[in-house]
Amino acid sequence: MKNTLETRLGLFFALALVVAVLLLELVGAMDWFAKGYQIHASFKTAQELKKGDFVKMAGVEIGRVEGVELENGRAKIALKIRNEFKIKTDAKAVIKFTGLMGQNFVSIEGGSAAAPDIQKGSLETIEQPDLSVLMSKLEGVAGGIENLTKSFSTDNLSTLMGPLTDFVKQNSGPLTAVIGNMRIVSDNIAQGRGTVGKLINDDAFYLAAYAAVTNLQSATGDIKNLTGQADGMITQVRTIIDGINSGKGTLGKLTKDEALYVETTTAMTNLREILQKMNRGDGTVGKLINDDSFLKNAKLSLQKLDKATDGLEDQGPLSVLGLAIGSLF
Repeated sequence: MKNTLETRLGLFFALALVVAVLLLELVGAMDWFAKGYQIHASFKTAQELKKGDFVKMAGVEIGRVEGVELENGRAKIALKIRNEFKIKTDAKAVIKFTGLMGQNFVSIEGGSAAAPDIQKGSLETIEQPDLSVLMSKLEGVAGGIENLTKSFSTDNLSTLMGPLTDFVKQNSGPLTAVIGNMRIVSDNIAQGRGTVGKLINDDAFYLAAYAAVTNLQSATGDIKNLTGQADGMITQVRTIIDGINSGKGTLGKLTKDEALYVETTTAMTNLREILQKMNRGDGTVGKLINDDSFLKNAKLSLQKLDKATDGLEDQGPLSVLGLAIGSLF
C-alpha cells in the first residue's frame, strides 16, 4: 500500500468514524452493542423525550429510549431494557425530568414480587404535568405577586395609612394619657398593689388556691369512693334480683312457685266467700254482725248486770257471802 495522501486521509476518516461510534456508545446515544429486550409505553405527550434518554428504576439506569413515534394521537415510546434487569408486568412507566432544561428520562415504578416478568408488550403509564404547563402556572403566580407588590406603592400606602395617621395626630393627647395610665396600672400590678397585683404577687392567694385544689381532689376521691360503694350496692341488688328471677330464697319461691300462687288464690277465694256470707248475715258471725236483736239482747243483759252489781254493792260483803252460800246449799 502506497503511503499517499489519499491513503492517510482514508485511514484518518476511518479512525475518526470508529472513535465517534465508541463515543456515541459510551454516552448512550447509540446502544448497538448492549443486549436487551424491548417494551413499549404510551403517553399523551412525549415531553421532549428523545432517543438515547435514560430508562431508570429506583434511580439506577436499566436501559435507554430506543424510539419515539406517534401512534393514534399518542406518543409511543420504545424502551430497550438490559437483560440483567427484570421488570414486572404490573410496573408503571412515568416521564420525569432531571432539570429545568428539559433533560427527561423514563422512570419505571412499582411492581410486585409475585407478578411475572415482562419480556415484551406495553407497560401502564402515569401522566405527569408537562414542564411547560408548570412554567405557565409559575408565570401566572409570578404575575399575581408582581401585581400585589405594585398595589403596595407609596400612594396606596399613604391612602391606606392616611386616616390612621390623622386619627393619631388628632388624639395624641388622649392616647398619651391612656398609655400613661396603662403604665401606672402595670407598675401597680408589678408592685403587688390592688386586687390584680395581690392575686399575682401575694403567696396567700397561691396557698388558698392550692388548698382549694387539694380539697377538690379529696372531694373527688370521696365521690369515687361513693361511686364504688354505689356500684357495690347496685351489684348486690342485681344479685338479689337475679336470685329472685331464678326462684331462689323466699321471695324467689313466692314469685316463681305456681303451687303457692294457686294456694294463695284459693285462700283469697275462700276469704271472699266468707266475707260475702258475713255480709249476707249467714252463719253465726254473720248473724252477730247483721242481726239487730242480738244487739238489743246484749244491751239488756248489760243493763241487768249493771243493776245486779249495784244491788250487791248495797247489801255488803256478808250479805253477798250469805247469798252465795245459800245458793250453793
